[in-house]
Amino acid sequence: MMRRSAYASKKTGQPNSTNPISCSPSDIFRTASSKASSKEMERIDNLFYSFANRSSGMIDPEGIETLCSDMEVDHTDVRILMLAWKMKAEKQGYFTLEEWRRGLKALRVDTVSKLRKALTELEKEVRRPSNFVDFYSYSFCYCLTEEKQKSIDIESICQLLDLVLGSQFRAQVDYFIEYLKIQSDYKVINLDQWMGFFRFCNEISFPDLSNYDPDLAWPLVLDNFVEWMQAKQS
Repeated sequence: MMRRSAYASKKTGQPNSTNPISCSPSDIFRTASSKASSKEMERIDNLFYSFANRSSGMIDPEGIETLCSDMEVDHTDVRILMLAWKMKAEKQGYFTLEEWRRGLKALRVDTVSKLRKALTELEKEVRRPSNFVDFYSYSFCYCLTEEKQKSIDIESICQLLDLVLGSQFRAQVDYFIEYLKIQSDYKVINLDQWMGFFRFCNEISFPDLSNYDPDLAWPLVLDNFVEWMQAKQS
């Protein structure tokens, strides 16, 4: 009787609980993709912990120096700042696990050698005008190390200008740094002044300064810089 019943269920086309569940190709692809993604994330996490400080659970300045050494890149290389920008790192000299995951997933890397190779493409990405303004602004904010800090001392600004803008606007940066070091009106630079100098580099004819109009909304530090330049030239 049991045999007849089992046979009957097959004949009428009703499902038999012993039949395997079929998977569509898209289901198989999704499962494989999910497993690959999970493995990649595991490798990214393992890489993070190989540089992280055990007590803080973050990659600290020492860990970043080790990472740079392993990548054979100087820790003062602008591409390390670009990497921080890609991670959207909030605290200078530190990477959290979440920031590390964000950056390495976006770059599609999970080893030191892949990360080293990715720095070249990252630099190209940052140098695009649409991205560079954001990176330039980020580089200032990243250097605000104290809570509620809104400005950066002149010495640090000079180093940052050289690092971030030096390769694009060598003459403007060199003269502005020279001016900042000899003037006595400003001890610090704020974000508005920092962004104003970038606009100055992009818009003003240099070194003749023929299209600079002090009546326009330029930060006062740039009016003073232009006066100093004109006096120097005459």
